[in-house]
Amino acid sequence: MRRGVAVGLALGTLALGGVLGFYLLSAPETWRMARGATIVADKRTPDLANGARLFDASGCASCHATPGQDDRARLGGGLAFHTPFGTLNAPNISPDPAVGIGNWSLGDFARAMREGVSPQGRHYYPAFPYTSYQRMKPDDVADLYAYLKSLPKVSDASKPHQMNFPFNITRGLGLWKLAFLDGKPFTPNPARDAQWNLGAYLVNGPGHCAECHSPRNAAGAIIPSQRFAGGPDPEGKGFVPNITQAPNGLAKWSASDIAELLKTGFTPDYDSVGGSMAPVIKNTSRLSDADRAAMAVYIKSLPPIETPPRPKKP
Repeated sequence: MRRGVAVGLALGTLALGGVLGFYLLSAPETWRMARGATIVADKRTPDLANGARLFDASGCASCHATPGQDDRARLGGGLAFHTPFGTLNAPNISPDPAVGIGNWSLGDFARAMREGVSPQGRHYYPAFPYTSYQRMKPDDVADLYAYLKSLPKVSDASKPHQMNFPFNITRGLGLWKLAFLDGKPFTPNPARDAQWNLGAYLVNGPGHCAECHSPRNAAGAIIPSQRFAGGPDPEGKGFVPNITQAPNGLAKWSASDIAELLKTGFTPDYDSVGGSMAPVIKNTSRLSDADRAAMAVYIKSLPPIETPPRPKKP
């Protein structure tokens, strides 16, 4: 009898320790301490023109503009993303104080962009590409915040996500972040020129190109060794192309070809892109020639990586 009680107490203690460990490790503050992340409030006058540039480079309208209308500034959200983990609905990020980000501080916004954490302290799903946005410069984040605050208020309430169990338990994303979110800002490569570094920043930071053009592991994180090598569309709608210098990637494209695609959507073969790339072109076409050229130079420099095998059809 005593032995049974002792075993029960031991198992209960282990279970309690496991729950407590999960609770502590998954807390947003744990990730912040582990990565040494800091948020510094910006005191300078924001540059709204640069904010508009970052709005386009980051593709905000592609996900957050209200579906069924053409106003890129109407950021009522509502676009649905169907993933293997469930359905995610893009939220309202207009300046509406009740259902948007109207009551957010710059610190709230910066933490969401860099850490994937809401003002209420809840983890965001990484479909919101904070794994790339964490590379953005503090001034750029501040300018984007100011630009979003200058747009019209939209009173459309955000739709709730419909995630499958256990992915509907957002606390678990804290463990995912400890494994896959490094918290490192973009660092220029001193061995490269200013144009290449600008392209690297735009592609890996606000442009978040790798988020679609890379295969992912079972946890939904990008596989580092196959970054930019293409892979299954995150929404299950086909296969996203390889954009490295692999033979079945962009090896035959020039930097000018890539820049032209980002401007017009036309390929060197006089074809045009479609699918999920079409909204991307609507954004990149609004950037300056210098920004597109820099992105093209960087993409052209990507070493060849073999495209992962396509999934077998059921």
